[in-house]
Amino acid sequence: MLITDWTRQALPAMLDDLKAAVELETYSYDKPLLVKGLRAIRARAVERLGTPDEEVLHIGGPHGDILELMYEGTAPGTVLMLCHYDTVWPTGTLAEWPFAVADGKATGPGVFDMKTGLVQSIWALRGLRELGLPHPSVRFLFNGDEEIGSLTSRKHIENASADALASLVFEASLDGALKTARKGVGLFNVNAAGVEAHAGLDPYAGASAIHALAEIVTTVARAGSRERGTTVNVGLITGGTGRNVAAGHASCGIDVRVTEPAEMGRIDDVFAALQASDPRVSISTTGGWNRPPMTSNPASRRLFKEAREVAAGFGWLLEEASVGGASDGNFVSALGRPVLDGMGAVGDGAHARHEHVLVEHIPERTALAMGLITALA
Repeated sequence: MLITDWTRQALPAMLDDLKAAVELETYSYDKPLLVKGLRAIRARAVERLGTPDEEVLHIGGPHGDILELMYEGTAPGTVLMLCHYDTVWPTGTLAEWPFAVADGKATGPGVFDMKTGLVQSIWALRGLRELGLPHPSVRFLFNGDEEIGSLTSRKHIENASADALASLVFEASLDGALKTARKGVGLFNVNAAGVEAHAGLDPYAGASAIHALAEIVTTVARAGSRERGTTVNVGLITGGTGRNVAAGHASCGIDVRVTEPAEMGRIDDVFAALQASDPRVSISTTGGWNRPPMTSNPASRRLFKEAREVAAGFGWLLEEASVGGASDGNFVSALGRPVLDGMGAVGDGAHARHEHVLVEHIPERTALAMGLITALA
């Protein structure tokens, strides 16, 4: 049986697994539900693939735990499958937005980002085994903190990818294209501490933290560079106690995205040099770089070429894309290791109420993963 024939006949069962995955809410900040969700994922993996040859659970503390399942292959080497199971959707969203399949689309919280990719990854290995195709060992890493920066799982991702023939990230595709470049992400907070005073009775005794922060926001925003692919977004701002009080405190939250690794140093210098024009206001900065940029290293370029040849064998043209969002693939790429991202669903609406996947593409994306893994044997 051809790989594509097998994945098409497996689609109903894959949709059953997808429904079960979406209906288990796994909000990044709900630890009890993350624990429940990971147990269900493990149970479904064992049901579809059998007992793993190796299993390790890393406790995530306040964040989602990390589970590694390894299944021995028939050829040398290991392929790492990276799948996060947490979503951005608060607990309770499912009650007003249930999983549904209609008009060729599957919808529901987390269906695109990235529970479809997670299901596809498990079924890719099942297909290889059922068809008796040669394949390296496969190590799954399921983490529950990706949407909040992979704070606990980063070190485990880096360790697991150290000797992998390839790391495949089952994040959603960009209209079918694999993601071979992603921006790096910095998450910063700037805090201003001023001097409170009555705005009417003693207006010059105060030193407004809000006024100073307004200057800082302008300075930071100017650090963005369209030419270098660097964006700076001040997305949060708070401060003050009343409109008739010179603000004693103010702060802002800033998202920085960079394409070039060198830009990280330039942005660091911008934050280090921040100061208020009023010397009575002190400025401090916290936070830092959450993910380095994913750039196209030689190992990943070779891997994409292999994937493109696999797709061509199925009669498909596989494209690559660069995107502004980051993923766990950034960590692997920064170490110079082979990684392909966007192995997951075709659809749209990540982090939005129109989140959906195109059902007709689920079999072909699963076939692509199967073809690439067996090509690495």
